[in-house]
Amino acid sequence: MTAPVWFLYPAAALAEIAGCFAFWAWWRMGATPLWLLPGMASLAAFAFLLALVPADHAGRAYATYGGIYIAASILWGWAMEGARPDRWDIAGGLVCLAGAAIILLGPRSA
Repeated sequence: MTAPVWFLYPAAALAEIAGCFAFWAWWRMGATPLWLLPGMASLAAFAFLLALVPADHAGRAYATYGGIYIAASILWGWAMEGARPDRWDIAGGLVCLAGAAIILLGPRSA
């Protein structure tokens, strides 16, 4: 049994962003290489969660996820790095979420 899509996409985004941030912290911020271990585990969790998304095609799942990821990245920057989104970040994030919704919820022919 899979979790609902409304949970899987944000959970996958959080896992991917956290995993990538662990690499960023090591490479760009001078954090200890030990950050790479939870980073790799988080990236593996991301791949697992995205694979659970109930979609007919992987490409469609990834395309939908892209919009969620962009919006989540803006929120991550604000919550974890103090980079408050400006109106362009917000507008771009909303456009991406609208695109993701169209892909996810659009009627499909049988």
